[in-house]
Amino acid sequence: MTARARALLVTTTVVALSAGAALPASAAPVTGAPAAGHGTARGGHDATRAALRAAVADGVPGVTATARDARGTWSGTAGVGDLRTGAPRSADDRYRVGSITKTFVATVLLQLEAEGRLSLDDTVDSWLPGLVRGNGHDGRRITLRRLLNHTSGIYNYTSDEGFVRDYFLAEGFLAHRFDPVAPRDLVRIAMAHRPDFAPGAGWNYSNTNYVLAGLVVEKATGRPYGEEVRRRIIAPLGLRATSVPGDRTGVPAPSGRAYSRFDEPLTGPTHDVTRLNPAIAFSAGEMISDSADLGRFYSALLRGRLLPREQLAEMTTTVPVAPGAGYGLGLMRRDLGCGVAVWGHGGGIHGSASEAVATRDGRHTLAFNFNGDWAGDGGAVIKAEFCDK
Repeated sequence: MTARARALLVTTTVVALSAGAALPASAAPVTGAPAAGHGTARGGHDATRAALRAAVADGVPGVTATARDARGTWSGTAGVGDLRTGAPRSADDRYRVGSITKTFVATVLLQLEAEGRLSLDDTVDSWLPGLVRGNGHDGRRITLRRLLNHTSGIYNYTSDEGFVRDYFLAEGFLAHRFDPVAPRDLVRIAMAHRPDFAPGAGWNYSNTNYVLAGLVVEKATGRPYGEEVRRRIIAPLGLRATSVPGDRTGVPAPSGRAYSRFDEPLTGPTHDVTRLNPAIAFSAGEMISDSADLGRFYSALLRGRLLPREQLAEMTTTVPVAPGAGYGLGLMRRDLGCGVAVWGHGGGIHGSASEAVATRDGRHTLAFNFNGDWAGDGGAVIKAEFCDK
């Protein structure tokens, strides 16, 4: 897997993958159709259609996207969902959403805070005694808030050379793709390294932070974090395409396939990586959803349906991470440079690159997925939808 593709699992910036071999134009039809249960939004999405088509021309096998604004719901697809059969992508495709999982986990933790069951100022060690310790790591000095906004300094386990070899390069992935992995073992990988910085002294995206956040949810509730996500978010919002798979290796239908070229993005073979054990991501990135559900989730979150005002204010308090971008608690703010800012999260896992964003009032949403991890410009799709009318 390329460094760019690996970065999908460790970054929240706009998906911006290196260019791959372009598919012929005839392989990249673009359609616009209503999402199930909604009317079609007429007009205003021509630039988004063009951006989907451009992603496929850049080498992405297929794209599916859904947007909702004042005019209604619009869905568009481009390219193919299955390279073997040539079947097109569908607006109803379910896919692995990677780090978009983090927003769900942060929401559950903030709900627990609102209920008085924990505080963001609690230390990690008070909930997970002794787990974050060694090589300069000390969970007694790290708060839950610092986990959620990535200011903990805890080393990112997906950057470990052995982990990269076993799960991100072709030979290792093909040998280990179905292996079970315990979340505490992922934390132990991180503990074998020095911290990136002292708690609060910097910002660095670390999947280890959200593995720990999921474990805290489990300790505070006595239930698997995925059960809390289902009970508190998925069921109340009626997100029928959204799931927390655990060790299940497949993606529920309807869905297409997911593809990777691993460390040879331009000339290497294209591997079908649809089936894998997502336990390597746990609460940092294992969830499955579709574009309509993701839009519904971020709209409800930002409109105050899932969190009280105080917790939503905490979630949207950001630390700067790049020019025009700030990271809150499982939520990123991005200034698009056209007078519009969007809130949401990106996510990637083998063969799947996704984005879900919304305006701060939750009234305009966009979610989309690339079913290849080596090409395409996700940032162009976002800008097209929100800026290029």
